[in-house]
Amino acid sequence: MKNFLIVFALLATSSHTFGQDLFDILEEETPQTKNYVYSTFKGTRILNGHSIENRNKGTLEFMISHRFGRVNLGADELYGLDQSNIRFAFEYGLSNDIMIGVGRSSFDKTYDGFIKYKFLKQSLGEKSFPFTASLFSSIAYRTLKDFDPENEPSFSQKLSYVSQILIARKFSSGFSLQITPTYIHRNSVKINEDPHDIFAVGIGSRLKLTKRISINGEYYYTVNPLKSIEASNSLAFGVDIETGGHVFQIILSNSITMIEKSFITESTDDFFEGDIHLGFNISRAFQVGNKKKKRLEKMKNSGI
Repeated sequence: MKNFLIVFALLATSSHTFGQDLFDILEEETPQTKNYVYSTFKGTRILNGHSIENRNKGTLEFMISHRFGRVNLGADELYGLDQSNIRFAFEYGLSNDIMIGVGRSSFDKTYDGFIKYKFLKQSLGEKSFPFTASLFSSIAYRTLKDFDPENEPSFSQKLSYVSQILIARKFSSGFSLQITPTYIHRNSVKINEDPHDIFAVGIGSRLKLTKRISINGEYYYTVNPLKSIEASNSLAFGVDIETGGHVFQIILSNSITMIEKSFITESTDDFFEGDIHLGFNISRAFQVGNKKKKRLEKMKNSGI
């Protein structure tokens, strides 16, 4: 009987230990529910620069961006409306996390292309994550013929590159903030004193007023600006208005250009001296991939 009790006690102990270990293993291997945070920003742009938002897989977006001349030009230039710079672009969601785009700007007759990859997502729950992060990379090709035919730059000399890390957090249903470290490389520069490599950091925010309207702000600080121009840091304020498949942005900025290599490094106007450009971004999305519409409202509402 004594031996039986010893064996029973050992079996009971090992059984309890094994059961507890097995429970711990199963608990560790069981996926934890994550509530991802959506709509950190309303569209793919904060104002001039990109936000961490992407278009969903199979969605094609047509975007028109417009910037007018300075409002302090006066009535003779209709407060800048007689002058304009425009960019057309097509942007497509290869997946919910990868987006590509191509565009053409009237400024310097520039063609550009980009790719944006969202590799981290803010989430709530037991395994929450505090922010969303994306990688952005673009290339621009300048085709303006402002050179002597005998000194035409080569193809590679007309190229510029931009790399960014977009880091954003939605702090509440009404407020979001993004930080954007930026690296810009030019294959050619105007004067030897101009840096080929420029570093900058951007900060952008969104304050939600109603379900469809928000106000945004954006600022880029350039660490080592160009020497060939009196460069200014890019500053912009604007309003986002969502109307169904459209996101309409009204913008006031000291930058007249709309791609990163230009508005971050080539802005020359002083916002607080009245060198303000009225502008807008307007986009229209079309579902060209999977025809079945993705209903994300419940998921969006489950986030902050």
